[in-house]
Amino acid sequence: MLHKCVLNVEFIDMDDFDKKILKELQNNNRISSEQLGVKIGLSATACQRRLKRLRSTNVITKEVAVLSGAELDNYVTIIVTVDMKQGGAANIDNFKQRMQLHDNVQQCFYVTGENDFILVVTAKNMLMYEQLCKDLFFIDDNIKKFSSTVVMDNVKVGLNIPL
Repeated sequence: MLHKCVLNVEFIDMDDFDKKILKELQNNNRISSEQLGVKIGLSATACQRRLKRLRSTNVITKEVAVLSGAELDNYVTIIVTVDMKQGGAANIDNFKQRMQLHDNVQQCFYVTGENDFILVVTAKNMLMYEQLCKDLFFIDDNIKKFSSTVVMDNVKVGLNIPL
């Protein structure tokens, strides 16, 4: 079965082997081409060729190591909702750019509904988070309000897309 994937305005053809490769990589991106080939029924060379195409077409946008904050000085995770005073492309784009530049902002979502943005933020401790609030929110006159929810347990954390 052939599936189409939309990226920007271009379409790339993805078959079931591509989807199997992506599913395996989401669980372990360090798997060798040989092991991947055995799991999905292709040669290592065919897997390498497909991986190269998936990376060059930005289906695979980034490959990262996921670290445990609990093992690294017990970092805290905070979910933050942000409401803006005024919308408009310039205000929204400015906020997006500032969030992209800050390492403590792990994820930033521009959303519909009650809030304008939802952030996932990490900090070494609550004192560091307080300083982060000053740096990110208190200096922005266009932020009407923000609300923080401290995560007690990371029950499930992931970026996998079900394929």
